[in-house]
Amino acid sequence: MKNYIAHISLLVDDYDDAIKFYTKKLGFELIEDTHLSENKRWVLIAPKGASGCNLLLAKAANAEQESRVGNQTGGRVFLFLHTDNLAGIISRCLTKK
Repeated sequence: MKNYIAHISLLVDDYDDAIKFYTKKLGFELIEDTHLSENKRWVLIAPKGASGCNLLLAKAANAEQESRVGNQTGGRVFLFLHTDNLAGIISRCLTKK
């Protein structure tokens, strides 16, 4: 049996804002966006061309979860992204679009 990490969950304030940030600013691809209920979606994103683990964007559902958005790792680095275009990513992150 092959074991691997399929998804890593990331708490977000808003699905659409998070999708926009990861796809427009970081250049990730939207893999799946399935509406499960009025307030819940199954949203997977990944760096373009990635074939491994995806990020699952999970909207915070209560006050305790909302308090963790942006600090889910206790102030430690959450994501290490390898890229051949750091200048492009920084430029996109600094633009307001």
